[in-house]
Amino acid sequence: MNTILVTGGAGFIGSNFVRLLLAQTDARIVVLDKLTYAGSLLNVPDDPRVHFVRGDIADRALVWSLYEEQRPLWVVNFAAESHVDRSIDGPRDFLHTNVIGTFELLEGARHHVATWAAELGDRFRFLHVSTDEVFGSLGVSGLFTETTPYAPSSPYSASKASADHFVRAYATTYGLPVLVTNCSNNYGPYQFPEKLIPLNLLNAIEGKPLPIYGDGLNVRDWLHVEDHCAGILMVLQHGRVGEKYNIGSFNERTNLEVIDHLCGALEALLPASANAALNAAGLHSYGELKTFVPDRPGHDRRYAVDASKIRRELGWNPHYNFDSGIRATVQWYLEHRDWCAAVQQGRYTRERLGLRA
Repeated sequence: MNTILVTGGAGFIGSNFVRLLLAQTDARIVVLDKLTYAGSLLNVPDDPRVHFVRGDIADRALVWSLYEEQRPLWVVNFAAESHVDRSIDGPRDFLHTNVIGTFELLEGARHHVATWAAELGDRFRFLHVSTDEVFGSLGVSGLFTETTPYAPSSPYSASKASADHFVRAYATTYGLPVLVTNCSNNYGPYQFPEKLIPLNLLNAIEGKPLPIYGDGLNVRDWLHVEDHCAGILMVLQHGRVGEKYNIGSFNERTNLEVIDHLCGALEALLPASANAALNAAGLHSYGELKTFVPDRPGHDRRYAVDASKIRRELGWNPHYNFDSGIRATVQWYLEHRDWCAAVQQGRYTRERLGLRA
């Protein structure tokens, strides 16, 4: 049975990817996760094919021991500090995990491939999961392609850009069989409630203000996490070694439009007239909760990726459009209120972050 090492597998995207691997492969899955505030054992499937290890990808001894003991055929690196607002408040953690951690994984992989060359043959893959934020801000037109120059704006995106460069360097210098994916904004089940969609969704359910940064016209391309994970698996199975693949769904929306879609989906599934919290506040619609707040420092205006390459070369296409994806996401959070309470308890009260200029 082949083994796949999934770092950050107790987080949002990583845990969804583990579920996909269980459904579509017969592999044994080793999840390595530090269980910081955004990672939880509640996200990790209880399955005999999943082996969980708590630890830091920047811990060299641990990483090398996992390579030696588990002998993974594939390594998929989701582990990252990922919230831009938190990177403004405290960038050091982003340097530690996103840069040093990726470096240690690469060093371990280099040694692993050299040690087990006969056993692994040409099948080993190291896939690094990155973001469109490494490319900086777009104007009103155009799309990020795989050859767009890097121009990160936040400590978060700078740390991810650095990691991307290390991955590429290990391919060029050492011949490590790597793949890199750069995705647009993800949403869907198991996303920690600090991000735009789950934060505002839970606030709306509880009749709390829906904070909108600046004028609300910043644009992002929105990708359902299950579509993203399907793309990653396709890249692992069929992608060309050494290549980059953008994964996005051509679903550009302003933040205001996202909030309006959330409010509309909530109204369909939990009408405002039946929401006790709204009634207690004397409100009659979710839209009345919209509140404009000071913008984030260095807030990029627009991101949008060109996913033509993965569609053309690998045949990937998203299953969800934005309307169906938002409705499914709202339904999931309504049905998993206990999970929402548990992952936030003692960690986060949905307070505003990232105001330090």
